[in-house]
Amino acid sequence: MDPAAVAYAGAGVATLLAALLPRVLGRVPVSMPLVFLAAGAAVFAVFDSLPDPDPTRHGSLALHLTELCVIISLMGAGLALNRPFSLRGWSTTWRLLGLTMPLSMLAVGLLGWGALGWGLASSVLLAAVLAPTDPVLAGEVQVAEPADSRDEDDDEARFALTSEAGLNDGLAFPFTYAAVAISVTPQEWLPHWLAVDVVWRLACGVLVGLLAGWGLRKLFFAAPSEKLRLAEHAEGFVALAATFLAYGLTELAEGYGFVAVFVCACTIRAGERSHGYHRVLHQYVEQVERMLTVLIIFLLGGAAVTGLLAGVGWREVLVAAAVLLLVRPVAGLVGLARGKTGPRERAVISFFGVRGVGSLFYVAYAVQSGHFADQDAVWRVVGLVVIGSIILHGVTATPAITLLDRLRNRAARVRHGDPDQAPNTPV
Repeated sequence: MDPAAVAYAGAGVATLLAALLPRVLGRVPVSMPLVFLAAGAAVFAVFDSLPDPDPTRHGSLALHLTELCVIISLMGAGLALNRPFSLRGWSTTWRLLGLTMPLSMLAVGLLGWGALGWGLASSVLLAAVLAPTDPVLAGEVQVAEPADSRDEDDDEARFALTSEAGLNDGLAFPFTYAAVAISVTPQEWLPHWLAVDVVWRLACGVLVGLLAGWGLRKLFFAAPSEKLRLAEHAEGFVALAATFLAYGLTELAEGYGFVAVFVCACTIRAGERSHGYHRVLHQYVEQVERMLTVLIIFLLGGAAVTGLLAGVGWREVLVAAAVLLLVRPVAGLVGLARGKTGPRERAVISFFGVRGVGSLFYVAYAVQSGHFADQDAVWRVVGLVVIGSIILHGVTATPAITLLDRLRNRAARVRHGDPDQAPNTPV
């Protein structure tokens, strides 16, 4: 049997299913990533002749494949947000980034140090790679697409989870660099880390993202010639140009490309907010993201049954469970306390801290750049957390969001007599 022919046929089936499953599953409490995770595990368990999918043995491929998926998903997340940027309007996001994320990292680092007995570098690495929530696997609990109406807003839960995932993928990078630096030069890492990895790289990411987004927005909507005004021609693949341009320029300047891509997307979205071109761009990005997600999650399922989780002990299982069931929910509730969200919204936002492709990217990056004595164990724990997140959140996302929408609509009718006010009604 020709392996190439099998690969092409499998790719065709997987791509077709990626288009059909979101529509077929509907409100069934099973997510598309969960289906492909199970499919990957089943296929690789049955067929021994397939290539090895273990990311610990193919680190470079895992690094670049997850990197591509994350930057495309960040562009989609930024384009989807309907709420204009503001300090007050994004207050829930700032709470998640400024309080929940540091608390989660501290707790995860202590689990690595105390429960698993790892050294400082490996513990910091675990905290860093599990810090970002994922814009790739959390489609059911995030903003679906750009709205055509200037006045239409996102509900607080979906907005918070989408904006948090868009920003904390980049904000986790300084701490990944810290872990790498501690593993290489444990006595001399702090000054360089603060000056370069925190201040310069973050500032560079924001600045390049703003400039790239502003320039592309002018080109899309306000170019002097109609031939150059791409918004008039509905060219969706230009979203990839924006993604690669913002990311590539920022990486050349040694900034954080993840931050730049999301900032670029938000800046583009801020122009001609009610224009239908935003939806065209988002739909194209979403389609590409879905295909990459299918591939990565399928391979992750295969890796889980062919060696990635070999040697997992009960301590690692308990730590993974604690990250998903205790650390994120508690840190989320603490960070959102006394905010503008209602109690049910706080519970949903706190629970759905989905871990996924971003974490896989960071651990692949770190183990290639640093010297970690526990790197195989880090891979096992991260693999457990990501797989556990796909299963746990994949089963609960649809029922939880459906219930939250129903409660919000009911509250809007009681308080305002208008169900259209639901997105702005806390529950």
